[in-house]
Amino acid sequence: MKFTIKGLLKENVYNLTRRIGYYFKRKDEEKGELIFVRPPKGFPRFHLYLKTKGNNLIFDLHLDQKKPVYKGATAHAAEYEGKVVEKEAKRIKQILQQ
Repeated sequence: MKFTIKGLLKENVYNLTRRIGYYFKRKDEEKGELIFVRPPKGFPRFHLYLKTKGNNLIFDLHLDQKKPVYKGATAHAAEYEGKVVEKEAKRIKQILQQ
């Protein structure tokens, strides 16, 4: 699920994500994204990809149901839509727009 929150970059991105309970995992230099997870270990877990555009944050959120089966593989059982993902997106928006 993708969504944008405008005007958030007055604060450090890492502080913003900590405020919503996400932990930094890595940076994808090729795509220009920062990748965060919640919770930091175990499955299922939320995966959050963040990009900045001007003073806005572009969120790409999904729920990983289980870890990849094969070493080095990125394929996994993930939900990109649905009630659980929608509820998490709503929670993030509420916290960050306070």
